Amino acid sequence: MGTTTAGILFAISLVLALAVVHVPLGDHMYRVYSSRRHLRAERGMYRLIGVDPAAEQRWTAYAGSVLAFSAVSVLFLYGFQRLQHHLWLHLDHGPVPPGLAWNTAVSFTTNTNWQAYAGESTMGHLVQMAGLAVQNFVSAATGMAVAIALVRGFAR
Repeated sequence: MGTTTAGILFAISLVLALAVVHVPLGDHMYRVYSSRRHLRAERGMYRLIGVDPAAEQRWTAYAGSVLAFSAVSVLFLYGFQRLQHHLWLHLDHGPVPPGLAWNTAVSFTTNTNWQAYAGESTMGHLVQMAGLAVQNFVSAATGMAVAIALVRGFAR
């Protein structure tokens, strides 16, 4: 099979898969984002940080929250890479150079995931698992939260 045929088959299968799951997945996401019921862990977290879950937020609160969370994520991931030689599973690698550590931290926090390093020859397993892989999920969740805030803003 040629690459053109494979590409066309992939595109068709992707469209079919999306056609099959868009209604149940969309309904599930609607229930998740519009539910007024909060889990016990959520209620505990709201109390801990002093948030009223029923209160409306202005766009400045949303923006400040996203920027603060992203700043903490960048700094944590940067520090994690710079200190990897002191951590478990470092594979005898030294610290990631400052410029590369900053580039990687910003890249993974902003969900662009640009990798300017050579995998396991630069970073140990713990940094890749607990730093980069976690950031893959957290940055996507941040993007979803921003999308929901934008939709809520348009709706109101």
